[in-house]
Amino acid sequence: MTIGILFVCTANICRSPMAEGVFRTMVRRAGLTDKFVIDSAGTSAMHVGQPPTPLAVQTAKLRGYEIGDLRSRALTNEDIEKFALSLAMERSHLAAMRWMAPRAVADRPQMLMKFAPQMGAVEVADPYGGPQRGYEAALDLIEAACRGVFESLRPLAERAS
Repeated sequence: MTIGILFVCTANICRSPMAEGVFRTMVRRAGLTDKFVIDSAGTSAMHVGQPPTPLAVQTAKLRGYEIGDLRSRALTNEDIEKFALSLAMERSHLAAMRWMAPRAVADRPQMLMKFAPQMGAVEVADPYGGPQRGYEAALDLIEAACRGVFESLRPLAERAS
């Protein structure tokens, strides 16, 4: 059994690729790579096929996450069914995912920051076009939330042998 995790932002070139990189690294370091399917997507198709922004790649790399090989893709209806957990960076992404979701799984998409209540944030602000500190602030939230997601799923992953 594998656990599917999907990170979703607007164009899949900043926040969701950083979250994918953070979560992949956590899973790899725990030796649980074969227990997870990890991906990211965007609610918009405007940058499909493009790599993450240079500042997203640089900011992630400074913290030990490699995301330069990722490519943007658009969210599909099938993604909501395929992934056990679809995690939105903003309320607008959550609304889009719930709108796209088949009724049986419409409650499956969640807000990423739900997994890091101690951070006091509901959304991860979009750093696109801004200075590096915006990317760093987004990554601070993403790391905290990814830790929360990982810790909540780790027992299930470890039992799934």
